[in-house]
Amino acid sequence: MIKKILAVTLLTSIFMQTQAEPLTVISYGGLHLKAQGEAFYKPYEKKYNTKIITGEYNGEMAKVRSMVDTGRTSWDVLQVETGDLYRGCSEGLFEQLDWSNLKVDGESDYVDGSLSECGAGFFIWSVVLAYDSSKLTTPPKDWKDFWDVKKFPGKRALRKSPILALEVALLADGVKTEDIYTVLATPEGVDRAFKKLDEIKPYVQWWESGSQPMQWLISGNVVMTSAYNGRVYDAQQEGKPVQIVWNDSFYDMDSFAIIKGTKNKQAAERFIELTMQPENQKVYSEVAGYGFSNKKTAELLDAKTLDHLSTAPEHMKNAHKLDPDFWIDYGETLQQRFNVWASE
Repeated sequence: MIKKILAVTLLTSIFMQTQAEPLTVISYGGLHLKAQGEAFYKPYEKKYNTKIITGEYNGEMAKVRSMVDTGRTSWDVLQVETGDLYRGCSEGLFEQLDWSNLKVDGESDYVDGSLSECGAGFFIWSVVLAYDSSKLTTPPKDWKDFWDVKKFPGKRALRKSPILALEVALLADGVKTEDIYTVLATPEGVDRAFKKLDEIKPYVQWWESGSQPMQWLISGNVVMTSAYNGRVYDAQQEGKPVQIVWNDSFYDMDSFAIIKGTKNKQAAERFIELTMQPENQKVYSEVAGYGFSNKKTAELLDAKTLDHLSTAPEHMKNAHKLDPDFWIDYGETLQQRFNVWASE
């Protein structure tokens, strides 16, 4: 009888292991979903025999707050930009990560900021100026050219957000790179940025998801646009006539965070461990064209791929770091003003 009970217990245990609770991972979709599938989801499912349920969002943190506030957490892991990560961490929306207990490389093996209190920075992206080389035989050089509708006629596109719209407006107006956030922290600087945006407003289509800029550029709706470099890389791989202006690009990293209150915390931590390994980040960079956070990844990539990434030394020469701390301090006020301005 005892042997029978033990056998049933063993079979039950094996069954439970093979029927592990699915892990829900939410990303920005599109290229991210494709690259994460190859680099992270498939290897995780194979290693842990755990199904990953994927989903997409456009950064709607209100939904995350609602989940945490009501205790109805249907998401486990979330791809998040740095500003939202820091803000969400301070609000208690994400689980804190104990890096000493996670199986990852040492902190010195990662780009600064990768191992944060609540997030695992797994790739580095750039927002660049992209243009249609079949329509613009003379390529634009910087954001001043983006504003020059006489020399470069046609519609252009920007993200429907004050983030980076205000920074590039100040660059176009002649503000030095090192002074952008100092100027933007003053009422006069904000007025100056919006006044510059006024000049180009009639010519702008506002994108809200990362896939839209390339769709509009390829379809001929716009002749140039701000865009995530990985999206441009993907279009180039398909043979589309789109080119990147790396000068005056802005860069930051995206992280994975664990939603506070998830019942799958241990599985989510295992997922984060996997995403921080160089062999997995290698695949992500190859598919998505984005930079890596684990420095050991560079040894695994060929020279051609490295040259395409946002982290290539040549691309970083005149690149600027997005300041998440500034947007934590001023983001809500500037978002409100931007919303009013954009609706007028």
